[in-house]
Amino acid sequence: DRSGPATAIVVNGTPYLVDFGPGVVRRAAAAQKKGVNGLSVVNLQIAFLTHLHSDHTAGLADLILTPWSVGRNKPLRLYGPKGLSWMTDHILKAYREDIRIRSHDKRMLGASGYAEGIKVDVHEIAAGVIYKDENVIVTAFPVNHGDVPQAFGYRFQTPDKTIVVSGDAAPSQSVIDACNGCDVLIHEAYSMKTFATVSPAYQQYRLKHHTSSRQLAELANKAKPRLLILYHRANPGAV
Repeated sequence: DRSGPATAIVVNGTPYLVDFGPGVVRRAAAAQKKGVNGLSVVNLQIAFLTHLHSDHTAGLADLILTPWSVGRNKPLRLYGPKGLSWMTDHILKAYREDIRIRSHDKRMLGASGYAEGIKVDVHEIAAGVIYKDENVIVTAFPVNHGDVPQAFGYRFQTPDKTIVVSGDAAPSQSVIDACNGCDVLIHEAYSMKTFATVSPAYQQYRLKHHTSSRQLAELANKAKPRLLILYHRANPGAV
């Protein structure tokens, strides 16, 4: 009953997305209506992916197509793990008929920039500084997400704040190091109450892939963020 994982960091009116789960474009539009002006749909132009799990990527087609259909005239820039280029290429192929029809319509309507707005500039990353502009320096760092071969968190250095996003992660020293007294730490968590309701096998899976609220308290006491935000709350049934 919730939209998928997607976090927006807005700096000087420019949004930087981390992940694009289901509903990402509509939640951005709703946020704009509530006063977050930087999250206008056509402004969704830069996004970072933590890992390739479907709950974090199922909104990618929406992120590519919807802002373009309503006026984005610059390429979407994506940064993420190996495999993101393959995923993006296949989405564009899957929607090629929609893109052809809408491109024709835009041409007939005299729209400008539509040929650029449907392009996607994909960067498959490694750990380290992966993006810079006048607003942010973005550093990717590896996190422990069980058997996922490439899972990243991101550190955003803005002119006045340091913001760290864990992505999906079991307790990871790299998160502590990236934060190290940061202004905001946005970290996933599941509750100990729900942990007790799942099967022993799923408990072991959670311990390997995710962070409990108790573990996060211990991690935060080491990382010492000024503000801790819990996200990606997972409450499965008795799996």
